[in-house]
Amino acid sequence: MKNIIIIIFALFSVVKLSAQSTVTTATLSVKGNCGECKERIENAADIKGVKICKWDEDTQVATITFDSKKVTLEQIEKAIAKAGHETAHEKANDTAYKGLPDCCKYKQGECKK
Repeated sequence: MKNIIIIIFALFSVVKLSAQSTVTTATLSVKGNCGECKERIENAADIKGVKICKWDEDTQVATITFDSKKVTLEQIEKAIAKAGHETAHEKANDTAYKGLPDCCKYKQGECKK
């Protein structure tokens, strides 16, 4: 009987832990031009709660895996915009955009490297 109670308790614990998973993956449109942009975008998204961010230069889409209990997608977008890159819902910080290397100024067109 004691073993059955322990097994039932263990099963409920496993179910409870699996139900609490808050790790989410989302895609986000982010403007940029080149490898330098990729590095800057991925570094900007490296905030508490973000597990991984990969930006694709060709599609201009960032795939972000994050813990939704620690950070929101809106906070991630704001961090990227603060680095000078526009997202689907956030305009780039003007000062940061002006400070980007000429190659990375996506509003002027493609990178000419």
